[in-house]
Amino acid sequence: MEAVADTCGGKAGALGALLRAGLPVPDGFVVSFGAYAAAVRDLDLGRCGDGPGDPGAAREAIEARPVDAAVVAALGRALDGLGDPPVAVRSSAAGEDTALASAAGQHESFLAVRGVGEVADAVRACWASLFSPRAIGYRAAAGGDDRLSGDLVMAVIVQRHLDAEVAGVMFTPAGPDDVTRIEASWGLGPSVVGGTVTPDAYRVAGDGSVTRAVADKRSRLDRQGTRLVVRDVPADARERPAIDDATALRLAELGGEIAAVFGGPQDVEWAIVDGRIWVLQARPVTAAPPPPASPSGASGTSAALLTGTPGSRGTVTGSARIVRGPGDFARVRPGDILVCPFTDPAWTPLLRIAGGVVTETGGVLSHAAIVAREQAIPAVLGIPNATSSLHDGTVITVDGTAGIVTAADA
Repeated sequence: MEAVADTCGGKAGALGALLRAGLPVPDGFVVSFGAYAAAVRDLDLGRCGDGPGDPGAAREAIEARPVDAAVVAALGRALDGLGDPPVAVRSSAAGEDTALASAAGQHESFLAVRGVGEVADAVRACWASLFSPRAIGYRAAAGGDDRLSGDLVMAVIVQRHLDAEVAGVMFTPAGPDDVTRIEASWGLGPSVVGGTVTPDAYRVAGDGSVTRAVADKRSRLDRQGTRLVVRDVPADARERPAIDDATALRLAELGGEIAAVFGGPQDVEWAIVDGRIWVLQARPVTAAPPPPASPSGASGTSAALLTGTPGSRGTVTGSARIVRGPGDFARVRPGDILVCPFTDPAWTPLLRIAGGVVTETGGVLSHAAIVAREQAIPAVLGIPNATSSLHDGTVITVDGTAGIVTAADA
């Protein structure tokens, strides 16, 4: 509850503010900037990322050093105070979750972590993720200068892990005529924020009316002991709404309370356990999504036209580049259109050079969609079989405002 952004980063500071306002945040504690600063004080992190040396040197130096015994002891005491449950270990960097840059998904987070040794390792990995290729690429795209690495500091949030039955993301309204946008799917939240599932989409208007588009939610992420497992969703639940209209209204009301705390529209991650809504994160909305496509823009394909969900405004023409994983990264050239099953946050460096993005799954509130909007890259999401419907090297046009992809040879 004492966490503030100046010593604990934007993410932890926001959670502290929500707790002080009496809103439902899982209990936990923060490893502050001071612990990180002490851990790296005598390491040479002076030039990294865009400097002349190996971009991974700083990361490797942090990963190679054991966490100080005093920090480990403090972690043990704090975990004992929680009852030593499974926990979520999440980054909270300086400059993260601000009105200018979300850094959505750019630093490490770990779920289902158990025991002081594993928690200490996760804390160290969060520290080191300041210097991951995706974080370096994100800062470079945002105009940051990694040579001033003294300005880069990382706090770490350790919270009780929630075994969510349903989880998702909510954008609160930007103005009196705007709506609350909610995306929801079964299981833990990384399926939604990571874009590996196409979630249900809800719009809650100021008069309380709810409209929804129910997706075919084929997979879910759950905790199994200290592992995360991806399971198939039973056929009878795939197209069942993840939340009902009453829950959408409850979320919208909670979103209004959160926005009131911070004085502006918020990007909120949430989870539901035993019917209770919990807030996992809140940060300013940095780039609003386009409005939904008209009914004629529902997901589907034709010989030269593919339609999906508008993810990021604008129109671009370029060569389709089929990207199924990191092994394909080297094939991407400046101006290429990424066509992929989904976009993992680790793919952020590609968004610095890509002209646009097309995905088979994912929602408009996912991390990758947020980063695409921040970087003004047109994106269309949720086109089934896009990687097989489009051919590598084909010239395509992506209209991220309308949610349409056209190709000469689809």
